[in-house]
Amino acid sequence: MRNLVTMANSSSSAQAMGDEAFVSLTTFRRTGAPVSTPVWIARDGDELVVITPADSGKVKRIRNSDRVELRPCSRRGAVPDGAVTVSGRARIVTGDSVERPTAVLKKKYGIEYRIVMLVELIVARRRKPRVILAIATD
Repeated sequence: MRNLVTMANSSSSAQAMGDEAFVSLTTFRRTGAPVSTPVWIARDGDELVVITPADSGKVKRIRNSDRVELRPCSRRGAVPDGAVTVSGRARIVTGDSVERPTAVLKKKYGIEYRIVMLVELIVARRRKPRVILAIATD
């Protein structure tokens, strides 16, 4: 994890969030209860992008409320004490529009991305439809 625990400038924090290997993405249930999940993230222009299965809980919650929060975290989702929180709004990207942000994520994560997708293909016996969550930070 980079030094996002101490960064104060929200603009630079949002930019640096895209350089993290993993972030804790918090989405919100209809009740307002937060649900956090560790995800891969990358910068794509002015937005941060995350890839996820189209049928994931994250997607369902974002359809209800586009409000999200991001914090740097470990692969298992552990957020360090004092970590910066970046707030934003997510939109769901589907169809041909997923190609560019998917390429950005593939480039950032390299062989790890390909291995995870291969394991999913073997375990699920099919490739799951995926969407991109494009996040504009506040």
